[in-house]
Formats: sequence, C-alpha cells, structure tokens
Amino acid sequence: MDIFNTLFGANVATTGTLVFILIVGGAVCLLAFGITAIVSGATDPVRRRLAETTASSSPIGTQPSFDLTRFIDPLAKYLLPKQNDERESTAQRLIQAGFRSTTALRHFYATKAVLALGLPLLTFIVVRWAPQLSMNTIIFLLALGAFIGVRSPDMVLSYLRERRIKRLRNGFPDALDLLVVCVESGLGLAPAIERVSRELEISHMELAQELGLVNAEIRAGVERPTALRNFAWRSGVDDIRGLVGLLIQTIRFGTSIADALRVYSEEFRDKRMQKAEEQAAKIGTKMIFPLVLCFFPSFFIVAIGPAVMRLVAAFQSM
Repeated sequence: MDIFNTLFGANVATTGTLVFILIVGGAVCLLAFGITAIVSGATDPVRRRLAETTASSSPIGTQPSFDLTRFIDPLAKYLLPKQNDERESTAQRLIQAGFRSTTALRHFYATKAVLALGLPLLTFIVVRWAPQLSMNTIIFLLALGAFIGVRSPDMVLSYLRERRIKRLRNGFPDALDLLVVCVESGLGLAPAIERVSRELEISHMELAQELGLVNAEIRAGVERPTALRNFAWRSGVDDIRGLVGLLIQTIRFGTSIADALRVYSEEFRDKRMQKAEEQAAKIGTKMIFPLVLCFFPSFFIVAIGPAVMRLVAAFQSM
C-alpha cells in the first residue's frame, strides 16, 4: 500500500487499488504463462530435431527461414475460439481479405492476444511518469488499451476485406464481357475461365488469381459446381454469387452457357445503370448538408452582413 500511495497519491480508494492490483496481476500472469509456453515449445528437443531434419532434407543452397508457427502452435488451442461458427466466419473473412495460408487463423488470434496484453502493459509503463493521474483514470486507460488491442485486428481485417471485395467488384464487368466473348466463340467453360484469367492478370490481378484458382480446381478433379461455389465463397461479391448460381443451374439442366451468360450480361448492365441512376438521385439529398453548413452561412454574411452593421451603427448613434 505504501508503494501505491507513493506512486499515485495518498487519496487512493481501497476498492480501486484492489481492482488495479487484480488487473495488473492477471495480465502479468498471462504474459508469464505465454512466454513460458513459447520458450518451452521452442526448446523442445523433439521439435528441434524435426526442424533440423527438415532443414537437412531441404535443397542445397536454400536457407531455413524463421518460422513463427512453431512458437504459436503450443498456444493455438488456448487462442482459438471454441465455437466452430466463429472460427469458420473468421477464416472466411481472412480468405476474402486475401490471406489463404493455413496458419492465418492462428496468427490472427495470436496478434489479438499479444495486443490485448501488450497495450495495457505499455499503458501501465507510461502512466508511471504521470503520478497526477487518479486510480480510476489509470484503470480506464488500461481497459481502453485492452479493448483497442482486441478490436483493432478486426477493424484492420474488415478494411482489407472491403478493399479487396471492391477491387473484385470493379473487375467483374470486364471479366463477364470477356467470358461472354470467349464462350460465344466456341470455348468451353473451363478454357474460357483460363483465357479470361490470363487476360486480366495486369488490369485486375486479384480477380485473375481467383479465376485461375477455379480453373486449377477443375483440372485437379473438383466438380465444376463445387469449384464455382468455392469461387463465390472466397470472393464475397454478390454479383459473382449470382453468376455462379446461374452457371450451376445451367450446368445442371444442360442449357446453353453462352445464352445464359448473354442474358446475365444484359441484366447486369441494366442493374449497373439502375444503380448509377439511384446514386445520381441521391445527390440532391446529399448536397443539402454541405449547402446548409458551408454555402448558406457565407451567403448570409455577404448579403445581410452590411445591413446588420448599418443597423448596429444606427442604434449606437441614437
């Protein structure tokens, strides 16, 4: 108690001090447990022997890279959520953001855990140089640091996911037109997808990679409806999901793919035109706030300002 009174002042409440001690003690215990698990996993003789065997069996001239997975694997069962729905949802978001690695899910939750523990610890070190802060303020800052550490990876992932989905959506009209041309010229669905992926490598690289992955799955023996569903699941774009549904229905009933793509292309153009008209109709409503906040005040100052100044001068002279 004397140490806390010296650091934070003599008027610290007993309840706030106990809460602060429990929070700091829990954070230190979790940090110590994590460091112990990482060190024990890194110094495990079995893991070290496996790493040496893998390095010895690698081709000559290749240097073993630093593998972060062996440090995270011992903690994976404690970091990953228990609910399968949450894990699948996060894995889908990571894939839609462009992270296809098998360890991306574990790295994501490991980053959240490190930030959730590291930011409060950093905050605690910083507030040591601010003794004028009260105990409630310090507890609030620690809780704020933990909240930012937990939520910031989700926010960054959402931003990366939306940015990639936007790029896929921007490249979809060109891919659809090229696909219609290729299919109408006599190519099958798989060769048409391969040709479109090659044509879009420079202008729309993300969409070209996704189409190339679809073609690779079909060549590997995956059924075309399954490969197309995987494409829609990875992209997260509603327009691509609609095209995939149309293609699956066409394959199932044996109808002409060229006719179906031509009809969908026309409907897609109409849909884009309607969306553009809808956005144009919203411009009048959106312009109200800039006009009211920026244009009207300056207009009133220029138009009514001289008259108001004359009235003020006339009343002062009376």
